[in-house]
Amino acid sequence: MRDFTDQELIRREKADKLREAGMDPFGHRFDRTAWSKEIKDKYENVEHDAFENISDEFTVAGRIMFIRKMGKASFFTIQDKMGKIQIYISINDVGEEMYELFKTADIGDIVGVRGRVMKTRTGEVTLKCLEYTHLVKSLKPLPEKFHGLTDIEERYRRRYVDLIMNEESKKIAFTRPKIIRSIQKFMDNRGFTEVETPVLSTLLTGAAARPFETHHNAQDLDMYLRIALELPLKRLLVGGMEAVYEIGRVFRNEGMDPRHNPEFTMMEAYLAYSDLEGMMEMTESMFKTIAKEVFGKYTFNWYGNEIDLSKPFKRISMVDSIKEKTGIDFKKISSVDEALSLAKEHDITVEKHQENIGHIINLFFEKYVEETLIQPTFLYGHPVEISPLTKRNPEDPRFVDRFELFIGGKEFCNAYTELNDPIDQLERFEEQLKEKELGNDEANDIDMDFIEALEYGMPPAGGIGYGIDRMCMLFTEVDSIRDVILFPLMKKK
Repeated sequence: MRDFTDQELIRREKADKLREAGMDPFGHRFDRTAWSKEIKDKYENVEHDAFENISDEFTVAGRIMFIRKMGKASFFTIQDKMGKIQIYISINDVGEEMYELFKTADIGDIVGVRGRVMKTRTGEVTLKCLEYTHLVKSLKPLPEKFHGLTDIEERYRRRYVDLIMNEESKKIAFTRPKIIRSIQKFMDNRGFTEVETPVLSTLLTGAAARPFETHHNAQDLDMYLRIALELPLKRLLVGGMEAVYEIGRVFRNEGMDPRHNPEFTMMEAYLAYSDLEGMMEMTESMFKTIAKEVFGKYTFNWYGNEIDLSKPFKRISMVDSIKEKTGIDFKKISSVDEALSLAKEHDITVEKHQENIGHIINLFFEKYVEETLIQPTFLYGHPVEISPLTKRNPEDPRFVDRFELFIGGKEFCNAYTELNDPIDQLERFEEQLKEKELGNDEANDIDMDFIEALEYGMPPAGGIGYGIDRMCMLFTEVDSIRDVILFPLMKKK
């Protein structure tokens, strides 16, 4: 049996009285003619006295956020998805019966109003209510404060209340789709085709990550939720689609922190006959386009840094960035023992499956460089050992044609000149299996169907994967991924 507060009991009694009066407490269709913001924008600069000659009427609907009852006339504010507007209601305008109905209203109720536009003496655009319609009785009172630090977990658990109470949360919720539409428009204008690929897979492929496991009962198959979008999209290049992208959810069985959620949104794109350079140009252009089209600016404050997207993005190789910070030139190191010795000297822990030069280079990068890359930086030249799906650099096969974009010390995308040699690809998969045997539970399986697809011939190509949530964090200037995902995964209470 649920325990109700006094306020909740009173609201339930009011709902019962509405039923007794022949009204549905939870309403029916209501046709509105305008949004709050449209009305306010249209009349904001009209002088108070000019309203004597204005008889424009509008019908609005929304949630009551404020009430000031004053006998035979009152003010209240309703909120729709575009914002808030003040309503003036008087017994002289709506009649005694309708005014009595209004007097039973609580903050949180959803109502409809037909009214004539006016302006108060304080200059606020207001609707003078001519017809008041009860739509939905709110059985729970809204919290007085819902966006302080003490309520942060509740904000994410009860996002619906957060959206009612917190203008910034609502703004982010409406901005994220605009960012995604801008990306889609950008990609479509470049000749890409948006596609959909399977979420369920029998193999662990496409990225280094632990999966969520599930089971298909009808086929008696153990399956994974996808950790990446890559291999199905590359199959489409083999099939001749040439320029494809997908924006979709991926699932990684990992911890949660301000930058990571176990299910998140990625975009992966693959372009036949392109390469690493093509992906760099496309990425820089896309970020600048979103900044200009959606926000009308190029500077964003993120994690306490002013990020400037207007300038050309910096480019630096992984080994050169390490050399800048430590003086160590890994291009000159060919002995695993020497690399392990350097790691020990610098207090870097090396796991069993990481005992090779490539992994140690990456560990040095993560310790000394990653968090220092504040302004947009393309980091390229990754070791082959940490890039199993990438084409080797023709000038130095120890490294691959890959880059990551870093902004504010955080990775935003990962791009490759794609590996299309089926023989080399199979050897890389086999190396991954050896790592799995040494304890790397993020190593990839061998996807023989993908190898067979490559044997038919995949064109030379550039490919890239973007973290959409992190992009939204940057552009909306928030520090937690939970602020840009409407329903983030939460720990059990």
